[in-house]
Amino acid sequence: MAKLKPRTVLYRRKAQQKTDYKRRLKLLESRQLRLVIRFTNQKIIAQVVKFETKGDKVLVALDSSALKEAGWNYSFKNFPAAYLFGIMVAKEAVKKGHKDAILDTGFNSPLKKSKTYAFLKGVIDGGMNVPHGDKDIFPSEDMLSGKHINEYANAIKSNKQEYESKFSKYLGNNSAPDKIAEVFKNVKVKLIGK
Repeated sequence: MAKLKPRTVLYRRKAQQKTDYKRRLKLLESRQLRLVIRFTNQKIIAQVVKFETKGDKVLVALDSSALKEAGWNYSFKNFPAAYLFGIMVAKEAVKKGHKDAILDTGFNSPLKKSKTYAFLKGVIDGGMNVPHGDKDIFPSEDMLSGKHINEYANAIKSNKQEYESKFSKYLGNNSAPDKIAEVFKNVKVKLIGK
């Protein structure tokens, strides 16, 4: 009978699609704090993380449901929420003395004008220094403020059934989708004024 050795699985976290080691090595070689962003089905999670040999140390951790305290009753993962959440994360990090970081998106490779870059724009406007490419990567001001949602809501408002089915969650929270841009401005003033 043959004696079988136990098989060692190298890079277990890579096989489970939890860690991209090549990308992580590049980020760690910079010797800067990492601004980690992850999207779930319900919200956005962000952390400012410092590498240590025993394991990463989380210095700041927030999720976008914290926007509710600032008066945001809409989705916690749309473009305006991503931008506002970026401001919130930056304010919290700067308050704790962390002004510089690099963006860590994990396995996600963000596209130009995506929610990841809406978040990044909020972080930069919130006072953190995060290296980024050209200015073309950021979404337009209309996308950031939610004017596109306003326009869509006004366009389908005449069809009550479609309007209520598309915006059922907003209406359930007593949040009018055609007023999202106004609420955005108020929440932005609250966050930047803090």
